[in-house]
Amino acid sequence: MAVSVSFRTYLLEQMGQIRSVTSRPMFGGLCFFAEGRAFALVAGDVLYFKVDASNRGDFEAADMGPFLPFGDPDKPMQYYELPAEVLEEPDELAVWMAKAIAVAARAKVKAKPKAPSKAKTSAKPKAKGK
Repeated sequence: MAVSVSFRTYLLEQMGQIRSVTSRPMFGGLCFFAEGRAFALVAGDVLYFKVDASNRGDFEAADMGPFLPFGDPDKPMQYYELPAEVLEEPDELAVWMAKAIAVAARAKVKAKPKAPSKAKTSAKPKAKGK
């Protein structure tokens, strides 16, 4: 699922016109972040945006499907392919990005907090030289 340097650069330029974004390699592809939230990923030079019930219909209406990293249609990730023409229209891209970032923000809030780590009790420290 390699991502070409030219496609990465293109995406950073297009999305960077809308708002500040960064990317980081993840699992052989790229993950894009805005406001500290993972809202998009790229695999094999295909861009996917994060979805939930609030925006999935937009992707389905455009006949875009989910990211299937394991090829199993019963186990899709909550990312759908972005229509290619959206990348060419900054106003439209801004709307799709805002929705995906909002989904990422809601997902982060829903994430379960980590269990507090148990404090280790230690025996009385040994005196030096003994």
